Amino acid sequence: MAKKKKQQSSGISNQNDAKITLQEKIGQDLIEKLKAAKKELLEEEKRKEEERQARLEFERKQKEKNMSFAELLEKYGDKGSKYN
Repeated sequence: MAKKKKQQSSGISNQNDAKITLQEKIGQDLIEKLKAAKKELLEEEKRKEEERQARLEFERKQKEKNMSFAELLEKYGDKGSKYN
């Protein structure tokens, strides 16, 4: 039984060695490049979302600007006035 336990523990140490060597193979500079690329992608995604929100707001304002008096009255008519 001692041999089996010894073989199992050596298998675990080989896996740990493989993880360390993989990290060494990748290298710190490549890891930094990947992190920078991830950051750029997140910033680009955020910028696109902000542009989309701004475009939707602009389109909403344009639609409201083009509404007829009847449509505006229907939409805002019974909400009262600031003078009440």
